[in-house]
Amino acid sequence: MRQVPHSVSHAEYMSSGFAKSTLWLCGCLMLAGGCAGYQRGSGTLFRRDIQTIHVPIVRNDGWRPMLGQQVTEALQKAIQLRTPYRVVGDASADSVLTCRVLSDSKRTLTETTTDEPRALETTMTIQLTWVDRRGNLLMENRFLPPGEVAYLFNQSMDFVPEGGQSIATAYQRAAERLADEIVNQMELRW
Repeated sequence: MRQVPHSVSHAEYMSSGFAKSTLWLCGCLMLAGGCAGYQRGSGTLFRRDIQTIHVPIVRNDGWRPMLGQQVTEALQKAIQLRTPYRVVGDASADSVLTCRVLSDSKRTLTETTTDEPRALETTMTIQLTWVDRRGNLLMENRFLPPGEVAYLFNQSMDFVPEGGQSIATAYQRAAERLADEIVNQMELRW
């Protein structure tokens, strides 16, 4: 007697190992093919043609004598922590980030009835230029008027002396925030 071939139901086919492995392989191929152009990590946010960056000591035209060193240190730390660039001490690096503190100021926000300052504000303005070895501007994220090659960054910070805060810590926090903002502007636009 001749046997009639047994038809396989969909449920039986799906429970077989061959079907599961075929579906898994097709899914992996679709994902790999569809995401081939995507890249991960913070390295994709920054220029690929730059590996090293030189940050010379920031020139200080303000009143506070140590602001240049504070801004330099904050910039170097922020670049090392948040970018793929390596900070080097050699001016022959792929790029040079030159900064200058244009001004710093302190003003009273609130006073006591005896005219003693209760809350104060510090403000620091920085001029920055980031160029490669050939002198090309690298920070393309902001609009510059024709003929200008430097960007201006401004940061204010409040502090309360009665609360144990000092002008030194306020300027340190301002330098760190400025460094973060500068690194944000170093990112490429999508």
